[in-house]
Amino acid sequence: MKLPEFKSLLLDAKVIVVKVGSSLVTNDGHGLDQKAIAGWAVQIAALVQQGKQIVLVSSGAVAEGVQRLGWKKRPTAVNELQAAAAVGQMGLVQMYESCFSQHHLRTAQVLLTHDDLADRKRYLNARSTLRTLLDMKVIPIINENDTVVTDEIRFGDNDTLGSLVANLIEADTLVILTDQQGLYTADPRRNPDASFVHHAIAGDATLEEMAGGAGSSVGTGGMLTKILAAKRAARSGAHTVIASGREKNVLVRLSAGEAIGTHLEATQMKTAARKQWLADHLRTTGKLLLDAGAVKVLKTEGKSLLPIGVTAVEGYFERGDVVACIDTEGKEIARGLVNYTASEAARIMRRPSSEIESILGYVDEAELIHRDNLILL
Repeated sequence: MKLPEFKSLLLDAKVIVVKVGSSLVTNDGHGLDQKAIAGWAVQIAALVQQGKQIVLVSSGAVAEGVQRLGWKKRPTAVNELQAAAAVGQMGLVQMYESCFSQHHLRTAQVLLTHDDLADRKRYLNARSTLRTLLDMKVIPIINENDTVVTDEIRFGDNDTLGSLVANLIEADTLVILTDQQGLYTADPRRNPDASFVHHAIAGDATLEEMAGGAGSSVGTGGMLTKILAAKRAARSGAHTVIASGREKNVLVRLSAGEAIGTHLEATQMKTAARKQWLADHLRTTGKLLLDAGAVKVLKTEGKSLLPIGVTAVEGYFERGDVVACIDTEGKEIARGLVNYTASEAARIMRRPSSEIESILGYVDEAELIHRDNLILL
């Protein structure tokens, strides 16, 4: 798994998304750690002085709210989580504003939900806002909008959110700071033979096999979410670094070229913004099950999806919704904007495009999904 010697993937990066976990900003859940947050401000200010643009994705609102409300542990009920987030967000943002102002840097609070990125117009608005803030040398502090999310629309963890933001602004590198040194071939707490992974390719299937579950009672993410975040970020050409936030001056040292933590390199070319938006949908409204021939055409020939290659239709969707394309083994291989509703797709599946008009009484497009509106995963 270990590749040849390399320099930090942060060395030449100009646009960087930094994600810090709850345990790093709340002193393992015991309220906000002012000293730690001040330290992040010092390091990020140093990177800004180098001409880099930084977006900070910060956990900690719920944990801070739990502490402020005097609760002994993180709740599981959605309404209580939302209440804790609302209370904690006040202290979190106030602390960041205070610490960054000492370095003459302005901050901006940006709260996102999946709906903000699922809707094309809101996606573009968020993209424009973040880019404008960066051009103005303002540090966006991003968190999931926990006060309004439900189980159906929440990102689920800020590792995923960090990767979505990296894709949104076409960042060069995503840095995920955690309370672990990085990725091991197995859980080092259980397997003494586990070896550290210094350098690998983002999206390598063996990485997901190595990753364990959540390791902290404060946050929601585990190493698996970080591996999947790196895989998602790589779709837009962003590299990922997973490193310990306990490491002294970790951001400054990474920026200087020091190879700290696990570096997951993106080998893909940057995906066109429209197709990246399609890939970033965490939810799809339906599924199209494909036969082997359709799968081959999509994966190797770069063609559109025709009705004749669809064997089944699942879910409810309207024209223009994002649907998943499923291969014969049940794996999602692509997603795209569908040209027909679920009921219409069910009527024309397994039929040639020349018969669409006779079946439906009209024809909008010859394709179920045009290749310009489809992205392979």
